[in-house]
Amino acid sequence: MLPASDAPPFSLADGALFLVDKPQGWTSFDVVNKVRYRIRKKLGVKKFKVGHAGTLDPMATGLLNICVGKWTKRLGELEGLDKSYTGTIQLGASTPSYDAETDPDAEYPTAHIDLAALRTAAAELTGPIQQVPPMYSALKVDGQPLYKRARRGETIEVKPRPVTVHHFDLENFTGTSVDFSIGCSKGTYIRSLAHDLGRAVGSGGYLTALRRTEVGPYHIDTAWQLEELLAAIDPEA
Repeated sequence: MLPASDAPPFSLADGALFLVDKPQGWTSFDVVNKVRYRIRKKLGVKKFKVGHAGTLDPMATGLLNICVGKWTKRLGELEGLDKSYTGTIQLGASTPSYDAETDPDAEYPTAHIDLAALRTAAAELTGPIQQVPPMYSALKVDGQPLYKRARRGETIEVKPRPVTVHHFDLENFTGTSVDFSIGCSKGTYIRSLAHDLGRAVGSGGYLTALRRTEVGPYHIDTAWQLEELLAAIDPEA
């Protein structure tokens, strides 16, 4: 497994892996572009390879694995690793994007829901399952990302895909929201699990918070804050 770079000096051209705590509101590509710009300025070059292994939605925070230099050729080693998340699901409503990035499009009752019912539903969503990705996703169908079709108001049939949910644990149920921790395989959409959980208990559900805590052996506790990493790459910038 690739060793993470946790202290300068970094072997930027030869290759390095940076674990970054992605800020909320940033896209994964925003982080990549920021790191690339700082490295280019440090090395005095016009082009430099930087890539990430596993997209996080703008609303989400947490562990983003970034390879630079020659190690971008090894991104595939990281993309297939299992991942772990924590977050919060709002019950009683649904949104087109399955998270808080879009406004609710329907409301549902919640008085009949208790933690036992939620945990039973979560158990049914655990193990090898067939999952339908959300329409608001970067998954391409016929060469176009689904989110672009969704923004045009198009609705198309999205085929379910096999994923594995290793565990789906719930706690801190308030009556209208519940916190969770999830371990899952590559390609699992946590937004879809939130949506499916709400539907399984006769209500709606969507994500209001999501944080990636682990990718394979890599943990958020050892990740760089973005501004600290940028300063470590080039303290004089």
